[in-house]
Parts: sequence; C-alpha cells; structure tokens
Amino acid sequence: MNRIKEVLEDKGIKQTWLAEKLGKSFNMVNSYAQNRRQPTLEVLFKIAELLQVEAKDLLVNNNEIEKQ
Repeated sequence: MNRIKEVLEDKGIKQTWLAEKLGKSFNMVNSYAQNRRQPTLEVLFKIAELLQVEAKDLLVNNNEIEKQ
C-alpha cells in the first residue's frame, strides 16, 4: 500500500498535475492513489522526486496496517 493520495492532499497537488509530469494517464495515477495498482520502483522514485519527499514517505509501514 502507498500514501500517494495523502501526500498529494497534504501538498495541495492534483492527480492531474502528477499524471502530466509522469507522462501517465490520469486513470493510472488515480489507480496508484486509490491503491488499486502499485507503481514500479522507478515510478515511485519519480513521484517522490516530483513531490519533494523521500520515497519511503510514500509507503505504508506494514506494522501500521496490522494495528488497524
């Protein structure tokens, strides 16, 4: 699972902007944000670069999931 949607919302960035910067469709980025599909590591690092965060900040710690 990832935190892409949370980070986008925290930074006030639209999924359409991210899709354009990545050269991906809105539907693909929306799939990432909704955790229906996970980006490749390459794409994850590009997203982190664009959002100016560490790639690890886009990932959910498995221990957090188990606590829920």
